[in-house]
Amino acid sequence: MTMVIGVRFRKAGKVYYFDPTDVWPSAGDQVVVETTRGMELGEVISGAREVEDDQIVAPLKKVVRVATEADIRSEAINRQREPEVFRVGQERIQKHKLEMKLVDVECTFDASKIIFYFTANGRVDFRELVKDLASVFKTRIELRQIGVRDEAKMLGGLGPCGRRLCCDAFLADFQPVSIKMAKEQNLSLNPTKISGQCGRLMCCLKYEQDHYEATLKKIPKVGKECVTPDGPGYITDINVIREKVRVRVRTEGDTFDLREYPIDEITRPIRGEGEAPSPKPADPKRRRPKLVVEKIPATKEDEDPDGEQPARRRMPKPKGPKKLSADHYFDNLDREQAEGQPEEAGERPQKRSSGTRRRRDRRRKPRAEGAPPTQE
Repeated sequence: MTMVIGVRFRKAGKVYYFDPTDVWPSAGDQVVVETTRGMELGEVISGAREVEDDQIVAPLKKVVRVATEADIRSEAINRQREPEVFRVGQERIQKHKLEMKLVDVECTFDASKIIFYFTANGRVDFRELVKDLASVFKTRIELRQIGVRDEAKMLGGLGPCGRRLCCDAFLADFQPVSIKMAKEQNLSLNPTKISGQCGRLMCCLKYEQDHYEATLKKIPKVGKECVTPDGPGYITDINVIREKVRVRVRTEGDTFDLREYPIDEITRPIRGEGEAPSPKPADPKRRRPKLVVEKIPATKEDEDPDGEQPARRRMPKPKGPKKLSADHYFDNLDREQAEGQPEEAGERPQKRSSGTRRRRDRRRKPRAEGAPPTQE
């Protein structure tokens, strides 16, 4: 545990912890503290108290002194100087023709630095702009690009509710907001109705989200079956703010009626001991056809005497005959004939070549009747 005090430097800004040392200011006092960018004047938000060590960002800076009248006067002079610095900054941006929008200007307490806050759609090369501004103000210049939510926080304004913007009034940090929150709260998904001045989703969607999540866990969803004091029914609408639900209940005469019940009177259906739960339908995308094997005997001899029929074997598909040339065909024919004849001792059938077969075929040409035999 460490003793710290909470100090804030900007309106609705983040609270930083400092070591009080020998100075013990109370809430609302102005103090001068040491920061990473020099001496700063801030307002004490919370007095001295102990916090966990994991909540402190090391190293812990110290409080220098309680602000004097001279310190407060110097801070007021810096605030009066900022409008003129802002005007000069806009002129220099237009001179260099840079696509950036100047949002705010801040002069540090010791006048050692001037910070320019701007917005842009992408990266901007402002090196020449920094040199120009440094030559005008004779001090260090820092240009810091911010987002649209930070821009709305600095400029301020009125929200759709007619009140001051939450980020400008009391929000120190921005909480993540998603479109899922608007769906669970049954809000219109029209961007113009759920967006703030910054063009992003309104920060107030986060305020009631925890209550919606806790309430929706107690009751079934819309369209599910539930048990009411008047019997079973189906939920048609849920009002989380009033903590009531509208149920479609069967009445006498086989008719239906819409009735409203508090959330505490609605329960989930409980199945009896003998009642089996309804089977969950299988996903048709994952359904696969089963392989059915027919048990048909090939012949009577294959039948089992006990009456059981063996499964039919799947025979491999016969391959078609290869396309052979005439020479290969006669070679295979001679080989089959030679293998079918019994071999004599010490003799093997001689294999004829394709050239010999062609010469044999030419010698066996038929001759005409009465023609003399040819001399070979």
